[in-house]
Amino acid sequence: MTQQSAKPAALPDAASTQKALLRERARVIRDAISPAERAAASRAIAARFMAHARDFHVDGVVSAYWPIRSEIDPLPLLQALAAAGFATSLPVVAHPTLVFRIWRPGDPLVDAGFGTRGPSGEAPECAPALALVPCLAFDRAGGRLGYGAGHFDRALERLRATGPVRAVALAFAAQEVASAFSEAHDQPLDAIVTERELIRPTRV
Repeated sequence: MTQQSAKPAALPDAASTQKALLRERARVIRDAISPAERAAASRAIAARFMAHARDFHVDGVVSAYWPIRSEIDPLPLLQALAAAGFATSLPVVAHPTLVFRIWRPGDPLVDAGFGTRGPSGEAPECAPALALVPCLAFDRAGGRLGYGAGHFDRALERLRATGPVRAVALAFAAQEVASAFSEAHDQPLDAIVTERELIRPTRV
């Protein structure tokens, strides 16, 4: 009996190759930022966001994320939002997407997938009106480069199918790139907040 030859693996397309290369470079850049600089940037970003909070017209729950690796820490901002009376939440991985559960600073946390922490299953599920999201890189057109699993993109797509949801990336200024090589499935950002500025995307 003659063995059938194995099908050759599909070659990655140009966008996938560009994204993979960009992810590696972006990780190196972000990882090189010292813990002290990261902490200072997180505080500066929290102050900048709160100074412009009315501009985002938040009418509902704000979600953040539990920081991993060398990501900007959103917890100073989440604490400021909770103190200002906003309802706050964190995501929990529920493959292939995320679910969001109400959480205030000080509430219990459990493992939430991918090294993150989040509320337990007893916390009420919610649909945030504004999502603070992490990134590896961003561009001024509102493109966001994540880790490639697509959890935030799928969650935002689902949320936006039922109503307006703003997505705001928290990032170091050093994470800006000329192009994040966005594709059709990549959900656009409504703003990016860095330690230096608030960026409102200019889409062509």
